[in-house]
Amino acid sequence: MTNTAKVVAITGASSGIGEATARRLAADGHRLFLGARRTDRLEELTAELTAAGGTADFQRLDVTDADDVRAFVSAVRERNGRLDVMVNNAGVMPLSPLEALRTEEWDRMIDVNVRGVLHGIAAALPVMRAQGSGHFVNIASVGAYEVSPTAAVYCATKFAVRAISEGLRQESDGTVRVTLVSPGVTESELADSISDPAAREAMKAYRAVALPASAIAEAIAYAVSQPAQVDVNEVVVRPAASAQ
Repeated sequence: MTNTAKVVAITGASSGIGEATARRLAADGHRLFLGARRTDRLEELTAELTAAGGTADFQRLDVTDADDVRAFVSAVRERNGRLDVMVNNAGVMPLSPLEALRTEEWDRMIDVNVRGVLHGIAAALPVMRAQGSGHFVNIASVGAYEVSPTAAVYCATKFAVRAISEGLRQESDGTVRVTLVSPGVTESELADSISDPAAREAMKAYRAVALPASAIAEAIAYAVSQPAQVDVNEVVVRPAASAQ
């Protein structure tokens, strides 16, 4: 590991933005530790990155389980001696009108999108404080700034991630940096979780113009690559051809 390389943990690393970020940061020489529930995909990705000369490990991770996240962070430290960057990326987006009363889906979004980020912070912040440095990269959405029909609960969770990130930044004395990355429409598996038929159809049209996940990975790589005295606080990335 070079002097500029960092130990980076990524949640939700089995697909989409998490997978693209792993590929991008591995290419930069960072040492990766990947987490997600689908270990078959993590194993395949880790093997690919290692074969290409990168350094990567993985562990099954359910971000809704605080103990699981603590064990994940502990494993990062055991294998690498430290944790420099925590990318809280795991998220779900089962959109539906509020009147559909899909309360189990609301709970799932709150558990993954909000509690998952909080669990990541709770596990990694003491480590970063103890070592005197660290960086959280929290993945939100343009839904952290605006609300659209069928997305009220999803947007609420992303507003929460934005608020949590800003609070963490203000509470830091400069030793821990915080970056909020808010993607616009991006190619991913998020829309696959939409069970409401009307919302699913609407999302197909909404996602007609979408960024590749690699575009968001580039934004994350930029924030991570900055010198210690530079804290990139918020990055919003949208398709150039879309007003959304």
